[in-house]
Amino acid sequence: MIQAHIFYSGRVQGVGFRFTAERYALAAGLKGWVKNLPNGYVEILVEGPKEKIEEFCQDVESHFQDYIKDKTIDFTLAQGIHSDFRVMV
Repeated sequence: MIQAHIFYSGRVQGVGFRFTAERYALAAGLKGWVKNLPNGYVEILVEGPKEKIEEFCQDVESHFQDYIKDKTIDFTLAQGIHSDFRVMV
């Protein structure tokens, strides 16, 4: 199990990004959270098998291909402290 810390930039707020990410994460059985940042980015912390996280990213990026400008992602070992995937406010 790994953890991915992801930042998306572009027109990613106000377009249903967080709730779509939540739907894809839950469908993949991933745990963590997604939230909007004051600088206009969306931040995601997600835990699970690497192949499921990569599939999750592909799903999100395909869905929002016209809105995402850039992505950064860092992988570390999972902390195992999340029980589900949530939209943070």
